[in-house]
Amino acid sequence: MAEFGSTRREFLATVAAAAAAGAAPAADRVTKFVRFRKGAAAAHGILEGQEIREISGNLFGQFRETSTRHRLSDVKLLFPVQAGTVFALAGNYRSHLGTRPPAPHPEIFYKPVSSLQHPGEAIVIPKAATNVHFEGELVVIVGKRASRVSVEEARDAIFGVTCGNDVSEREWQNGAKKDVQWWRAKGADTFGPLGPVIARGLDYGKLGLETRLNGKVMQKDSTSMLVHDCPTALSFISQFVTLLPGDLIYTGTPGSTAAMKPGDVVEVEIEGIGVLRNTIAGAQA
Repeated sequence: MAEFGSTRREFLATVAAAAAAGAAPAADRVTKFVRFRKGAAAAHGILEGQEIREISGNLFGQFRETSTRHRLSDVKLLFPVQAGTVFALAGNYRSHLGTRPPAPHPEIFYKPVSSLQHPGEAIVIPKAATNVHFEGELVVIVGKRASRVSVEEARDAIFGVTCGNDVSEREWQNGAKKDVQWWRAKGADTFGPLGPVIARGLDYGKLGLETRLNGKVMQKDSTSMLVHDCPTALSFISQFVTLLPGDLIYTGTPGSTAAMKPGDVVEVEIEGIGVLRNTIAGAQA
């Protein structure tokens, strides 16, 4: 496993410290769900400190804690949900828009499921890419079927939130020879890192978000500054596309972004959730 410029022990310590630090202000207790692999088997569990309590059943329906416990250091964390559809929002922070006016409704695009990447694994820059940027984001995990729901009903359909990185190749997105669609600009393999946990019970409307490149803070904002908040985005999507349990919504990135190169380390940290950390690698011959 790529360890993004540090040892596995340091990475696991970062994850555990974030889990133990508690949530941002919230009315309810926060539960942190993970998906992990041990040997050939993958499972979900509840993370507390350095321990994972394995669960069985349907994460979005009925599940129960089993008697099986795992040390965090003994498992490989995976992106925390196997999504059916991945949506994302463009231009959804005022700090990212600059002088452009905000859109009257959420601007939605798709990312393929194959773009998802695990915490700790490398973001791979394709050979033809020349200008690949990070985009640190809050990501919504849909918890129940949602079709033509109101904003209030959408709140009840949100299972939890996690950290994401909507990696973007700017030349393919906006360059002189840009594609008609963002199919590869935002959908190339590994362009959707996700995790490390799903936080359930957070007040996701006012969380601090910070993106770091090689330790330097590059983005810093609050989810309270979203142009269209999480329930509004989910409700809008559901008017046209039925959302199913496990679907994802990347909610947009704040501020400015910058290019990454092989050997770099990018970290997306969101208050109450933790740190999503990935290295950058070049495509192999």
